[in-house]
Amino acid sequence: MSEAGGRGCGSPVPQRARWRLVAATAAFCLVSATSVWTAGAEPMSREEKQKLGNQVLEMFDHAYGNYMEHAYPADELMPLTCRGRVRGQEPSRGDVDDALGKFSLTLIDSLDTLVVLNKTKEFEDAVRKVLRDVNLDNDVVVSVFETNIRVLGGLLGGHSLAIMLKEKGEYMQWYNDELLQMAKQLGYKLLPAFNTTSGLPYPRINLKFGIRKPEARTGTETDTCTACAGTLILEFAALSRFTGATIFEEYARKALDFLWEKRQRSSNLVGVTINIHTGDWVRKDSGVGAGIDSYYEYLLKAYVLLGDDSFLERFNTHYDAIMRYISQPPLLLDVHIHKPMLNARTWMDALLAFFPGLQVLKGDIRPAIETHEMLYQVIKKHNFLPEAFTTDFRVHWAQHPLRPEFAESTYFLYKATGDPYYLEVGKTLIENLNKYARVPCGFAAMKDVRTGSHEDRMDSFFLAEMFKYLYLLFADKEDIIFDIEDYIFTTEAHLLPLWLSTTNQSISKKNTTSEYTELDDSNFDWTCPNTQILFPNDPLYAQSIREPLKNVVDKSCPRGIIRVREESFRSGAKPPLRARDFMATNPEHLEILKKMGAASSIDAEDGLRFMQEMIELSSQQQKEQQLPPRAVQIVSHPFFGRVVLTAGPAQFGLDLSKHKETRGFVASSKPSNGCSELTNPEAVMGKIALIQRGQCMFAEKARNIQNAGAIGGIVIDDNEGSSSDTAPLFQMAGDGKDTDDIKIPMLFLFSKEGSIILDAIREYEEVEVLLSDKAKDRDPEMENEEQPSSENDSQNQSGEQISSSSQEVDLVDQESSEENSLNSHPESLSLADMDNAASISPSEQTSNPTENHETTNLNGECTDLDNQLQEQSETEEDSNPNVSWGKKVQPIDSILADWNEDIEAFEMMEKDEL
Repeated sequence: MSEAGGRGCGSPVPQRARWRLVAATAAFCLVSATSVWTAGAEPMSREEKQKLGNQVLEMFDHAYGNYMEHAYPADELMPLTCRGRVRGQEPSRGDVDDALGKFSLTLIDSLDTLVVLNKTKEFEDAVRKVLRDVNLDNDVVVSVFETNIRVLGGLLGGHSLAIMLKEKGEYMQWYNDELLQMAKQLGYKLLPAFNTTSGLPYPRINLKFGIRKPEARTGTETDTCTACAGTLILEFAALSRFTGATIFEEYARKALDFLWEKRQRSSNLVGVTINIHTGDWVRKDSGVGAGIDSYYEYLLKAYVLLGDDSFLERFNTHYDAIMRYISQPPLLLDVHIHKPMLNARTWMDALLAFFPGLQVLKGDIRPAIETHEMLYQVIKKHNFLPEAFTTDFRVHWAQHPLRPEFAESTYFLYKATGDPYYLEVGKTLIENLNKYARVPCGFAAMKDVRTGSHEDRMDSFFLAEMFKYLYLLFADKEDIIFDIEDYIFTTEAHLLPLWLSTTNQSISKKNTTSEYTELDDSNFDWTCPNTQILFPNDPLYAQSIREPLKNVVDKSCPRGIIRVREESFRSGAKPPLRARDFMATNPEHLEILKKMGAASSIDAEDGLRFMQEMIELSSQQQKEQQLPPRAVQIVSHPFFGRVVLTAGPAQFGLDLSKHKETRGFVASSKPSNGCSELTNPEAVMGKIALIQRGQCMFAEKARNIQNAGAIGGIVIDDNEGSSSDTAPLFQMAGDGKDTDDIKIPMLFLFSKEGSIILDAIREYEEVEVLLSDKAKDRDPEMENEEQPSSENDSQNQSGEQISSSSQEVDLVDQESSEENSLNSHPESLSLADMDNAASISPSEQTSNPTENHETTNLNGECTDLDNQLQEQSETEEDSNPNVSWGKKVQPIDSILADWNEDIEAFEMMEKDEL
C-alpha cells in the first residue's frame, strides 16, 4: 500500500502536477490528523519510538542475517533446520512452491527494505550479489503473479532506490541501471503467459521454456484468480515507463480491461476465479480477501501512478458494491456475485487485513477503524491472525505464515489519524513476533496459532513488508534518508517513484468506464482522510468507534453476523430454519425443507443458506471427531521454548488438554522401537522416552516405557523425510483393547520434527521438552541462564504390560496444510447425516480446553454445548472406538434434487487456497 499513493485523489488533475499534488495532499492529511490527535490521546515519547524502531532493526538483522548465512543463494530460509529451501530438494508444498524460481527470492524481495531501514552499505552489497549470482533462465515453473510482485517488483524497487542513492552522490556511484536490465529480461520472460484469447495471463510459466514448448510442463491451465490477473499493472507499467518499452503496460492494461468487462453488471462485483480462455466465472463468490484482494488495490494505485481517471472510476464503482454488499461492520463477508444479499460463507481469511489500509487511502476512515479493531481483538486472543476465522471469531484455519497485511493497515491508520493507539498496536505485533515466532535461525511461521507450534518456513514477504511497515510506523521523517511521500507502495511493499506518471506516456487512455455504468457519488465525496470532515471537532472520534468493539471477540455469547430478515421476525413471522436446529424426526422441519426453493425468492434464499450451513456442519462433524494437534516445545538451553514442533495426539494415555503439561528431559529407549521390555530402564526413568515407530502397536510401546518409569513418550516416524508441513495430522490409535492402564502422555512426531530433537541431543546432550496441548510462554529468566535447568522430580508410573502381534496403524485424515483445499464435503446429505450434524455447533472448536463453546438460539439465549458435545463424544467412542463417519444412508433426493447446482457451487467455494 502506498502512503502517498491513495491520498491525493479527487477531481482530475493535469498529469505533470499530479504526483506533486499527491505528495502534498498526503502531507496535509498527516499534519491535520496529528494536530487533532495529540490533543486527545497520550502520545508515545520520542525515546520509546526510537527504542521500538531499533528493535525492528535488530529483528530484521536477525532474519536477514540468518538467511544470508544459512540459506543464500536459496530462495528462502528454513528457520527450524537452519538451511535454505531449494525447489525440488524439499517435499512439495503444492502451489506455495510456485513462488520459488531458484533466483534468490528473499534477497531480491529485501532490496528496498534495506534502504528504508537505512542500511545503504548492505543494500549496495546486496545489489552486487544479485547482479553476480542471480540467474533468471532456470528450467522451473513459477507463478506469474508471485514472480511479478516479488521478483519483478523487487528489482524495480531496488532500481528506484539505487538511482535515488546515486543522485545523492555517496552510494551506488557505479550503478548503471543493471537491475532495470534484469527486470526487463524478466518482463519478457513473463510476456508469453498473456498469449490467450482473453488477454488474461496463464497462472504459471516456465522461466526457460515459456508456455507452449513440451519442455515447459505448463500451459494446460484454464483458470486463474482475479488477483492473479489483475495485480500486474503497477510493475508492468513501471517497467514500460522506466524503459520506454510500451508492450508491458499494454498487456497489463488489457488484462484489467477484460476483468472490468466481465464484472457482474447488476452487482458490480467480480468472482474469485475466472476461465482465461472463455472469461466465464468459475468461482462466483466475491469478497476482499484471498483471490481478489490486490485487484481492488491496483485499480486505485494505477490511478495514482499513471493518472488514468478510468482506473479511479472503476475502483469507486467496485468500492460502492463492496460497502453495499460485502461490508457488514466490522466484518467483511464473501457474497455471491449474482445474489449479493446472500453470504457465501461464514468465515473470513487473513488476507482481508489489508483492506482497512486501502480504505484509508480511499479516505473512508470509519469502516477502516472498525474492521482493524475487530482484527486486533482476534490477534489479542490468538497472538496472531489465523489464516481464517469464523464470524464468531473461532479458528477456521489455524496457520499463520507471518503475514504483514495487518501491520500494513496499522501503519496507514496511524499516518491518517496520528492516534498513538496504533503505535501500541505495533508494539504488540513486535512483542508477539519475538515471543512466539522468533527462533535461533530467524522467525518461523506458526503451524497452529492455538498450540503455538512452528512451521519450517520464513517467506520472503516477511522481510519485504513486515519490517518495512513496522519501521515506518515508529520512524520520524528524519529517520528515513529519502522522502517516502515521493513513492507508491506495490502490494509487496516495493517502492515505485510517483514521477513515473509523467514519463514515457504513450498508452491511449480512453475512458470507457462511465459509458455504461452509473456512479454513486455518495462514496466519492473525499479520497483524502481530511480530519476536518471525518473527525468533526472530536479528537476522540476514532476511540469512540473502537470502543464498542473492544469485547467483540471475547463476548460470552458470540453471534455470527449473517443477514436475516429482522423485520419479518419483529412482525411475528417465523425465522428461517437453520441447519444447526434441523431434526430429521421433526415433521414440521421436513415440511419446511420441502417448501424451500418452491414458494418464493425468500424461500429460495433460505434454502440456499440452509444448504451452505448443512455442508459446513457436515464438514465440521468430521473435523470434531479428530483430536487437535499437540505441541512439543524445546525449553532447555539454548532454545528456551523458541522451537515448537507440531505433534500428533494419541487416542489413549494422559489427555494433555485436560491435565497439566508434562515437562522433562528426553532419553532414547532400548530397543529403539520400544516393542519389548526396555534394557535401559535407568536411562528413561523419570524422563520422556523417545521411541521409533514400527514393529508393534503404539499402545504396546507406551506400556513398555511406562513400566520402565518414563513420564511420557514421543514416537518418531521411521519414514525418512516425512513432515507435518506436507502430511496430514497423525493420530496414534489404541490396540483395540482397554487402554485405561496407560497413564502417561504419548505424542507422535514426523521424521523431520523428530530429527530436530535428535540433532539437539547430539549437540547438547541434555534436552528438556514440554509436552502440552498448546505452547507455553517462554520464561525470560531462563534465557539468562548459561546452563540447562536441572531435571524435575517426577513420579514413577507403572501399568500392566500387554503384548500384541498386530501391526495395524489407524491413520485419521485431517486437513493437510491450511493452504490446501477443503475437500471433506459429502456429495449428498442424508437425513441421518443431517440429524447428526444438527446437534453440532457450526463454529470451529478450538483446542483450548478453557474456552467456552457456546451458540445462540433464535431467542438470543446462550446455551453451553460443552456437556452435550462431551456426552455425544463419549457415547460414540463407547459404541465404537474407531469412529466412522463415512456410512452411506439413503439421500433425500426428492428434496435436494433442485439444489445440485448450488451444492456444487458451495463445494467449489470451499476449495480455497490462500
